[in-house]
Amino acid sequence: MLGKRGQGYKMAIELLNEGRIGIGAQMVGLALGAFENTLPYLHERKQFGRSVADFQGMQFQYARALMEIEAAKVLVYNAARLKEAKAPFVMEAAMAKLKATEVAQSTASQCIDWLGGIGFTKGMPAEKYYRDSKIGTIYEGTSNIQLVTIAKQIQAGYRV
Repeated sequence: MLGKRGQGYKMAIELLNEGRIGIGAQMVGLALGAFENTLPYLHERKQFGRSVADFQGMQFQYARALMEIEAAKVLVYNAARLKEAKAPFVMEAAMAKLKATEVAQSTASQCIDWLGGIGFTKGMPAEKYYRDSKIGTIYEGTSNIQLVTIAKQIQAGYRV
């Protein structure tokens, strides 16, 4: 038997809370991979005699995507820092996992858009990043479970 009798559920939840940091890191890496595999193509692809990456509307999109990736990374690092310091980290881990999975899905989807028709073909890594990003919203607790966890932590901090 692992642990004390009657403590199995508590142990399982603690492992899930720790695992959320890892899933967040995985999803940040996935988003960054999709981004870094797509950007060279945006510089190579020409429309109206210019690189697609040079159009302001495109610049806004990839600037925002990288900003979101960095924001998710900071949340993951913060949750990991708190866990390492043996400080409470449940809410921060849930936030990191939720944000990172949302960013991974959004970035992977945008990368397919930016690549055009070729982005959805099996020969392009963007297609795999897109499929892989979905699982992050499911395992170690769905996105709605992360929101419930965050809300419970908020409530606990404001109860009198």
